[in-house]
Amino acid sequence: MIRSVKKYNLGQEPESDLEFWLTQTPNQRLAALEKIRERHFQFFMNGNRPRFQRIYRIIK
Repeated sequence: MIRSVKKYNLGQEPESDLEFWLTQTPNQRLAALEKIRERHFQFFMNGNRPRFQRIYRIIK
């Protein structure tokens, strides 16, 4: 993913990020989403990813 910075004067910024994301390829969008997910896990879950619980019963 190529990082870029754009500067805007007050009142000249784009109305939404939609224009930016429409210029990105689907692979770039997925890469950005994965990076956001990883940051979420690191920040809110202390790096632990949620797992399925093991559920078992002893049947006699």
